[in-house]
Amino acid sequence: MSQKNKVRNGCKDIWNAFMCEGATYSKSDIPFCPTTADSIPTRIIPWDEAKHLYKNAVARKDIDFFYDAFVCFYIDDYKFDGPRGIWHDSAFALKILKHFAGAITPDFSTYQDFPDPIKRFNTYRMRAFGLWLGRNGVKVINNVRWGTAETWIYCFDGIPHNSIVAIGTSGGSPRKLIDRKRFEDGLGELVRVLQPHTIIVYGSANYSCFDKLEAQGIKIVPYPSHTASAFERRRSE
Repeated sequence: MSQKNKVRNGCKDIWNAFMCEGATYSKSDIPFCPTTADSIPTRIIPWDEAKHLYKNAVARKDIDFFYDAFVCFYIDDYKFDGPRGIWHDSAFALKILKHFAGAITPDFSTYQDFPDPIKRFNTYRMRAFGLWLGRNGVKVINNVRWGTAETWIYCFDGIPHNSIVAIGTSGGSPRKLIDRKRFEDGLGELVRVLQPHTIIVYGSANYSCFDKLEAQGIKIVPYPSHTASAFERRRSE
């Protein structure tokens, strides 16, 4: 056995290295996450709603329930990360996600004021978790998250070219004018590097940058955020 493959007795995999067994990596050591979904979602719901649906199904003993929606993580990190979150309790996360049509890979934050090692690690975790989900039978679409321009050297790594990708606009960008240029510049770099044929937008796509991409032949598919859907239901009542 080579030194590289030796494992000391008693060691525990606290970094979830099992998710990347046999993976290929970019120059920045970001694992490659294949897109395993072959069509766009019928609906997209956030992780906290998926957990609620799972809990109700368990309560009524419907162990084989299926919900035709992709699960996304465009919510505050504390709702899906942390000691009891999807990274540290990945087996429980997989148990839930297998009841849905698929998943958009986690949106671990890469805020502008985060230290660079944290932004890199969160990018790594997006791809590693997605790779592992796909290998366990979950249909996967890659989420793309960028920060300021220095993140561009790694934040698009590990995602197939000419595929479906997903982004979220339900937070600050590009709704806040102060962040719009950074968002639009990063979106342009995403298109240049990944050349996606379809971009799923969770949140509003009513921005001129998306109109320009559609004019280039890129399909833009918006999905209302959970909050927007709730407001729409209230208005119709």
